[in-house]
Amino acid sequence: MKCLFRVSRAAMPALLAAVLILSGCGRNGGAQAEGKVSVVTTFYPLYFLAVQIGGEDAHVVNLIPTGVEPHDWSPKSRDLQTVSQARLFLYNGAGLEAWTEDFLGGIGKSGSLTAVEASQGIPLIKGASEEADGHGDTGVDPHTWVSPKSVLVMAGNVKEAFVQADPAHSKAYESRYEALKNRLSELDAEFGKELAPYQGRDIVVSHQAFGYLCRDYGLKQVAVMGLSAEAEPRAQDLVDVIRFIKENGIKTIFFEELVSNKLTETIAGETDARMLELNPLEGLSPEQEKAGEDYFSLMRRNLQNLVKALQ
Repeated sequence: MKCLFRVSRAAMPALLAAVLILSGCGRNGGAQAEGKVSVVTTFYPLYFLAVQIGGEDAHVVNLIPTGVEPHDWSPKSRDLQTVSQARLFLYNGAGLEAWTEDFLGGIGKSGSLTAVEASQGIPLIKGASEEADGHGDTGVDPHTWVSPKSVLVMAGNVKEAFVQADPAHSKAYESRYEALKNRLSELDAEFGKELAPYQGRDIVVSHQAFGYLCRDYGLKQVAVMGLSAEAEPRAQDLVDVIRFIKENGIKTIFFEELVSNKLTETIAGETDARMLELNPLEGLSPEQEKAGEDYFSLMRRNLQNLVKALQ
């Protein structure tokens, strides 16, 4: 059972002040950790980029715990203290962290924290409606990191944030960024080459999280659920997906590890389609973390499963 501490806009500044007083330290006490620039990220993909680029010159803390789906997470009182003592706060933006505006509204007045929206510069995918749908969807697809092409842009934004926050180690940041950029470019090329024969093909996914991947590599997604993994589909939506699978001869339905796959199992049972995992990389599971999995290993497994499904 998860107990989330939700902070209203009005209460945020007062709560932050109380946390800082009780902690007995201000910005100066936590701005650096053993001479390293202190960085807080909101979820795994940004944590991965920050660790890769920051290296030994950065102390990186990730807010969302291992095994927790970020769409249904919001900050707790201890997170206010953690971020208030950091030099950099890296968040995805594009509507993923709905709590960010209130969160930064209080913390932004407390010192020299720099907040960086990592998705800046990526052409965002907009849904049919700009209005929230009642499930937290804003009409904008926030899942930028699922495409290596988009992650290349995000990595550049993270690198620039490090260089501006800590100019003394700019050469080291630039060097590590170039190494990461080369690996991401190789991954991008692999996706482009392996998926080229399947341009225009449909994939059926449990959660509408693969829009950027599909846009960048020529596929089309049909999703059971919307942009938020917690959004419950209507009965008619399930009927439509089942009909689509049968009429188009779809043999595979993709499920995710961090969300329930009961609906996917139901649809698979109705259509005789097999199930394969397609990971939106919103976070690592405890097992993946223990096994040393990372963005590259999980994305390559995604590529293998996509090719297997499309063949």
